[in-house]
Amino acid sequence: MTEFVHTAIKNKIGFITLDRPKALNSLSLEMVRTITEALHAWCKDDGVRAVLIRSSSDKAFCAGGDIRFFYEAGRNTPQHGSALLEDFFTEEYALNHLIHHYPKPYIAVMDGIVMGGGMGVAQGGETNRLRVVTERTKMAMPEVNIGLFPDVGGSYFLSRAPGQLGTYLAVTGEIIGAADALYAGLADVYIPAAQLSSLMELLESTEYSDARQAIRDFARQFETHADPARSALAQERATIDRHFVHDQVAAIASSLQRDDNAFSQKTLNTMTKRSPLMMCVTLAQLRRGAGMSVAECLRMERTMVRRSFENGEVLEGIRSVVIDKDNAPKWMPATLDGVTTDMIERFFAPAWPAHAHPLRDLD
Repeated sequence: MTEFVHTAIKNKIGFITLDRPKALNSLSLEMVRTITEALHAWCKDDGVRAVLIRSSSDKAFCAGGDIRFFYEAGRNTPQHGSALLEDFFTEEYALNHLIHHYPKPYIAVMDGIVMGGGMGVAQGGETNRLRVVTERTKMAMPEVNIGLFPDVGGSYFLSRAPGQLGTYLAVTGEIIGAADALYAGLADVYIPAAQLSSLMELLESTEYSDARQAIRDFARQFETHADPARSALAQERATIDRHFVHDQVAAIASSLQRDDNAFSQKTLNTMTKRSPLMMCVTLAQLRRGAGMSVAECLRMERTMVRRSFENGEVLEGIRSVVIDKDNAPKWMPATLDGVTTDMIERFFAPAWPAHAHPLRDLD
């Protein structure tokens, strides 16, 4: 247990509680290390049958990584970043990999804001996970808004969303709610926020052979409260698939421009505010990630994040959104027309020999 992460074992469930409310539970290196340490310990503990990660706050599950720290560390040494910055991304991505392959049921209660790094600690796994959303859930991978790309395994889980939904969410950075998250395959069950305390009491007082099934049974009474089939993404699915199937962002923008549909025009307007370069890098990332394993995606992203701080687009994005808050980033280049193939490919060029890659041991 540390100041911002509390751990406890109750009724054979390991509880991880993120408790940094003033920063919307933005992840620090210390928080990443505490979560990792707990998961490693519980993996070998026969007294822990499942793990549940949640927030102490009703505003946010986790808003991402500590981007103020990213800015200060990257600005001081823009060519290579600081040792702590390098450690943060290496250890965060290793944690994402650990969660994805965790051998015990892993439950994430995504109440409130869940973005960026928050998605990384919630989306891992496929066979053992359970992801809970509420009416307060505000989910996104908004990195293109700060000159970055959807990391923490986004290459993997976004590229595997139905149709082109993952491409749309990655390139636009748009925020979605509970029903949309369920429809996009980024959540499993809906539970009203007012019922979460009852759920926790149930989990802490009654022993279950499968905590995930117990939660599913509890959530069944609320199935009609967030109908995926009636979500905004479901309504616009055909439009999204038609426009975002292209492999060039310029082609996506051109396709949207020819469509006078209100959703298409709103989407195009959103894209004009994002980093042209990072939208293109993000699209290339997802197309590559679709054919990669989790480990391969995370290794690719680790290289990309190194290149991102060398490029500096992320520092300008964070400055405009978080530091100066003028929301007037000076993107380089300023338009899609200025983005070249060489600019994009630079983000995927090896930053280390294969034998020296910081995540070389992931499998």
